[in-house]
Amino acid sequence: MARLNLLEETRYEKLPVTVYDNQQEASLAVAGRIAELILSKQNAGKKAVLGLATGVTPVSVYAELVRLHKQEGLSFSNVITFNLDEYYPMKPNAAQSYVTFMNENLFNHIDIDKKNVHIPDGTLSKEDVVSFCLEYEKKISDLGGLDLQILGIGRTGHIGFNEPGSAPNSGTRLVTLDDLTRNDASRDFGGKQNVPTKAITMGIGTIFKAREIILMAWSGKKAPIIKKAVEGEISGDVPATYLQLSDHVEFILDEDAASELTRFGTPWLVKDCDWHDNLLKKKAVIWLAEVLNKPILKLTEEDYNNHGMAQLAVEQGPVYDINIDIFNQIQHTITGWPGGKPDADDSQRPERAQPARKRSIIFSPHPDDDVISMGGTFIRLVDQGHDVHVAYQTSGNTAVWDDDVLRYMEFAIDFNHSIGDSDGHLKKLYEDMRTFIAQKQPNQIDTLEIRDVKGFIRKTEAISGARYAGLDDDHIHFQALPFYETGKTKKNSVGEEDIRLTMELLQKVKPQQVFAAGDFADPHGTHIVCFNIILAALRRLRETEAWVKDCWLWMYRGAWKEFETYEIEMAVPLSPQEVLRKRNAIFKHQSQKDRAVFPGDDAREFWVRAEDRNRETAQAYDRLGLAEYQAMEAFVRYHY
Repeated sequence: MARLNLLEETRYEKLPVTVYDNQQEASLAVAGRIAELILSKQNAGKKAVLGLATGVTPVSVYAELVRLHKQEGLSFSNVITFNLDEYYPMKPNAAQSYVTFMNENLFNHIDIDKKNVHIPDGTLSKEDVVSFCLEYEKKISDLGGLDLQILGIGRTGHIGFNEPGSAPNSGTRLVTLDDLTRNDASRDFGGKQNVPTKAITMGIGTIFKAREIILMAWSGKKAPIIKKAVEGEISGDVPATYLQLSDHVEFILDEDAASELTRFGTPWLVKDCDWHDNLLKKKAVIWLAEVLNKPILKLTEEDYNNHGMAQLAVEQGPVYDINIDIFNQIQHTITGWPGGKPDADDSQRPERAQPARKRSIIFSPHPDDDVISMGGTFIRLVDQGHDVHVAYQTSGNTAVWDDDVLRYMEFAIDFNHSIGDSDGHLKKLYEDMRTFIAQKQPNQIDTLEIRDVKGFIRKTEAISGARYAGLDDDHIHFQALPFYETGKTKKNSVGEEDIRLTMELLQKVKPQQVFAAGDFADPHGTHIVCFNIILAALRRLRETEAWVKDCWLWMYRGAWKEFETYEIEMAVPLSPQEVLRKRNAIFKHQSQKDRAVFPGDDAREFWVRAEDRNRETAQAYDRLGLAEYQAMEAFVRYHY
């Protein structure tokens, strides 16, 4: 279990930070500390008073505590808990309630006395909230305060629901939720419009009184706010910065959440580095060029010395040689031949020249990721004569508006009528659908018939987009992986059938190239689940199939964030005409046009996001002194 907390690396950090390799290791460590506290209190004949958090962050911690109870006999009979917060108003049996969350993830699986469980009451009248909050505080005080408070952190910097503007001495109270917070919760509620605007939360002052505070954060999505919380100035604009004032706090992070801390993002500013690490050297030189807004070949020795890179200049200089080396490396990532250029020297190219005509599979987690994320490269591969297949891993049937279902059903009824076929059964289904949709609750699972129609809508759009890119129908594959088909935003765990179906397709095509979504910002998102399925399938096949040794795996990114420039290993430039062709392929996905069901926190349409992102990648290359292109799609090779 790797832990990083080296003093010489943390002079920028204003509170203790421990970084683990991954979320699972970090979660096990936190659960272990909670278990130690419970046992020490049991041995002393005392109660353990815990402050608990909800959300994705502590799920693995709670899972390990359940395991410790069931398999190692850890008892919670002496534990008293106080949850940080609850939406208001909120019924305790609602799917989105934190009462439901805590019961499903922890309390229903351990031997805690439910009388010792305290969660803010979302059913109170507004007149009763103030007295409830005072009583909540009193209960904690009467028990001598919290022994341990665990926290997550929101992207606004909130802890609990203490949003920007919260006072450091605030107590338990009713608060108004920030727009970004509600946006992040929108998927759980079936749309932002269904997310409560208020919540009852412990205050920052309440949290501060805990004898020990652990704030946890996982994934790259949390990296920007973690940097502000750990290295920024104390400010009400980022409530988590108030934790810098505590002597009893520790941040526990995975590597992705810690990635923007100075010791990881720009380590040359705080310590000597191993400059034999070429990726680090490339990252540093690109960073220097971007900070100074200079092309790489114009960087000077003075620039290196004045920006923490004197060690690199001394050990591997002269700096102009370093500049030329990095410039050439970046230049060699650019190729107009994503499948390799036939009969050409490929020693300085990202892809192999042979075989001249490659078999390629583009795996698309949702039915539109292929054209949104790599539509230009998709079209280029087909135009250059490669044997391209596309595999849509999931149906995407949770991301279609109910109105579209009725519109397509009305079309089907009219068409049946026009050709003289009976439409009685269709009309009955249609009326049932209208009735269901009219009474549908937020995030309620659709009927099977509605899910089917939504899946068919996305399937026909995907076929249209793939045909536009130049594929024949027999090269378009719909996997409908079982893990996804729950009808809910929360999916099942990956099963053997998901991997088997993927192995079956790979074995059928025997590709030399596989393209897969490498967007890992959200560790619980569909993209990383689908990527891990592909990876498991390739690794199993490699044990018995010789062709897998020559199969390269290229990662592309989703519609939200591109690879960093220093990470890019293949950059495919797009002409203005190819940008338009890519846009037209995206337009085939009409159900995702104008306003997607789950747009994330980016209000732009997917085609706009994609074009902006591709243009920004090209501009980044241009600023470094490379050729100026209209747009670029970026890829990183994954070595499995």
